[in-house]
Amino acid sequence: MANCWFDAASPRRAAGRASLQPDCVTVMYAMYQLQSDVLDLQRDTALQFSRLMRALTGSAGPGFFRQAEIGCELFANLKFKHSQPPFGIETVMVDGREVSITEEPIMSTAFGTLLHFRKNEAAAGKATPKVLVVAPLSGHFATLLRDTVRVMLCDHDVFITNWHNARDIDCAAGRFGFEDYVDHLIDFLNALGPNSHVLAVCQPCVQVLAAAALMAEDRHPAQPRSMTLMAGPVDTRSNPTAVNELALGKSLDWFERQLISAVPARHVGAGRRVYPGFVQLSAFMSMNMNKHKKAYSDLYQHLLNGEREKAQIIQNFYDEYFSVLDLPAEFYLETVDLVFQRALLAKGELTHRGRHVDPGKIRRTALLTVEAERDDICGFGQTAAAHDLCSALPPYMKRHHMQPGAGHYGVFSGRRWETQVYPVVRNMILAAG
Repeated sequence: MANCWFDAASPRRAAGRASLQPDCVTVMYAMYQLQSDVLDLQRDTALQFSRLMRALTGSAGPGFFRQAEIGCELFANLKFKHSQPPFGIETVMVDGREVSITEEPIMSTAFGTLLHFRKNEAAAGKATPKVLVVAPLSGHFATLLRDTVRVMLCDHDVFITNWHNARDIDCAAGRFGFEDYVDHLIDFLNALGPNSHVLAVCQPCVQVLAAAALMAEDRHPAQPRSMTLMAGPVDTRSNPTAVNELALGKSLDWFERQLISAVPARHVGAGRRVYPGFVQLSAFMSMNMNKHKKAYSDLYQHLLNGEREKAQIIQNFYDEYFSVLDLPAEFYLETVDLVFQRALLAKGELTHRGRHVDPGKIRRTALLTVEAERDDICGFGQTAAAHDLCSALPPYMKRHHMQPGAGHYGVFSGRRWETQVYPVVRNMILAAG
């Protein structure tokens, strides 16, 4: 297990060097696991009580018993989950016909899988643009982009970066840092081959831009025809949000000491240092706690009123939202350092394995940036900064879309994504050929 302990002395240097210093690893994760185990016993009891109340009184029992049943049901379901939910995309409509979908792994490493949503039946023979959807590695599974994939499948051949939960990755697999993420993107695009397109959501906009720049400089045959960057922190100096201010308000050493922990012994990745997904989600929830309280109040009321369909919409959201993924510590710390604290790509100072990363080398990849008017995670202008960086692209190969009324999630999920943002994305891909 010695190779699992990473040197805390200088996260800006090789964050994956071996060290025998377990004192630098907090016990936060172990305490969380213990608390979770205790609460799981209570949740099981609550669930059994809820089922007993329903069996005895039915769905329209006396008020007190009905309230107790629903309260216990909600408590039983209120927990973080650490396994990936299913994408659940079984069919899509293509040219007015329902076509079945099969999930097909194309290539895989210890840290991620290139997953293909293959269309079956007659649609399989129809040539549609290949699109790599790049999911963020920021505390949730790639299934958070389920709606993104579902909508795009109607007109495209869709692939996604399906990142693995770091707590389930054996230490023998080694490190996974910022540069490794970029390498994976280049390998995945190479697997798709020439004339493909890439769409990045949130955090990986920086890595996608870096990968495209490196591939352009190398004249790589699989460099994407178009690149869509959605609500991503290309330049965090522009209109900083609370997330950006937190990153700048603490030292990198503080992030390592306070937020990095070791995976408990029961898991495959025992000893691996990670930024736990439950920490990330707790931080995001604290930013909008009143919103989440209201959602659960609405959920309770819908269940009490027998409005199961309305309740299920809220429950489905939180089933996904509470499914958390742990990040490798080195990837998280390097992202905080390179993207949020020093903004190296925006300054023209980012390097990749000793090579200067210059988006000005991009000449064949059309650029679309998408931002949301009410984004409280990625400030307005942070993604649009990519246009200045891609200085060699002519104006007709660039487009920016600002989505009115949308928050961060609204640019890639929900009604505004499907009816207002997606048509812009589809047209850009079509125009790029």
